[in-house]
Amino acid sequence: MSSKLPIGVATIERPLTILFILYIFTFIISCTPVNLSKQVPKNPQKNIITEKPVIIKSTNNKKIEKKEDTQVKDNIVLDKKIIVLFANDDDPKTTKQFINTFELGIYNLEVKNVNLQIEFFETDKDLKNIIEANLSPGIVFVGPIQSKYTKMLNKYCNHKVIFFSFSSQSSLAKDCVYLLNFFPKNELSQLLLYLNDDAKVALLYPENEYGYLINSFIDDVIFESSAILVNRSSYKGDLSNVRDSIKELGKYEQRKYELNRQKQILSTKKDEKSKKRLKKLERFKTTSDYDFTHILIADYGLNLLQVAPLLPYYDIDPNIVQFMGTGVIDDKTFFYEPSLQGAIFPGVPESRRINLINNYIEIYEEEFLRISTLPYDLIGLLNFIYSNEYSFDDVLKLLNNQNKKFDGIDGNFYFKKNMIARDLNILQIQNGNSFVIN
Repeated sequence: MSSKLPIGVATIERPLTILFILYIFTFIISCTPVNLSKQVPKNPQKNIITEKPVIIKSTNNKKIEKKEDTQVKDNIVLDKKIIVLFANDDDPKTTKQFINTFELGIYNLEVKNVNLQIEFFETDKDLKNIIEANLSPGIVFVGPIQSKYTKMLNKYCNHKVIFFSFSSQSSLAKDCVYLLNFFPKNELSQLLLYLNDDAKVALLYPENEYGYLINSFIDDVIFESSAILVNRSSYKGDLSNVRDSIKELGKYEQRKYELNRQKQILSTKKDEKSKKRLKKLERFKTTSDYDFTHILIADYGLNLLQVAPLLPYYDIDPNIVQFMGTGVIDDKTFFYEPSLQGAIFPGVPESRRINLINNYIEIYEEEFLRISTLPYDLIGLLNFIYSNEYSFDDVLKLLNNQNKKFDGIDGNFYFKKNMIARDLNILQIQNGNSFVIN
């Protein structure tokens, strides 16, 4: 039983030496009003699915698409036992919070008659044994979190099962393996599509896995946009050469030389207009004739907080050049950085998830992780599937139909080539907050 909510979740731990199944699945019953020390309010926004122009709001809505009565009788029924897979070397805080979020989602969304079986494993062999012990047609597996464990899942697809993994490695999304994460290509596409045909973009990225990923995506994505890519520059992950990279990107030395040349010419003139012009130029280190109108800073964490202030230091003025970031900038840590005021990034307003955040903090008395919207949205998706009694084949058709969009905490989402994709807003940072501008 949950210590916080009137539901139960079975947790089966499988250390290396224990490879047999421990007993039972906990049956999660429909919740009725119960006096709790901290009662959970119902979430006013239940996850729904839409297909324009039809909007499906609940299982009682007459507009819901009905499956044909002529459906093949031997079509596989989707099993209501869900196997949730966690590795013992997953981040403990993430594991704990994902379990809590599954629990909260089940309660808030009033998920009925579903068996949630949580399994812990230590090795690839252990994971293989867990999967094969539960391998029957129509079973849904949730997890693993890490890519190194997700790599083996594809070989089980001929058993008519579905995996929802939280891996960030896009190459693993295929066949029966669907990935839920925050994928930078989706974010980058939404950001660049926002720009107009006057936009000239420069890319500044670190020489690490994330930076290389953005650099590999931008050429394809920019062709879908009205903007053009005019320059790019990289720097080492330890930031040892970041100043040189920024100066090279902004042509700092060239613009400095040009400014000094103008100052020298004006200093030889004696007329008042020239003196006034010279006095104005004395306030600048370089000219402001940039080759680009926008600069994308493809970094995150503490590095971003060190890199961003260096741009205005080397006279890339955020009042003239639009600073941009990817979805990793969607964190209040960055919203107070002076050099990032006015910067834009793809995302959804916090107002969409604030009720969930407050709800979680009230019940579990701990910080809500940004990534914990992923398991919550997945519960909403599974609830819709089970409520409508979709068969295995129905679910595959649903997930592979990009015209069907789910209303999630992180915005409307769908699956594109087995990877979650989202309809994102463009947000702008101002004074410790972010605001939708499109």
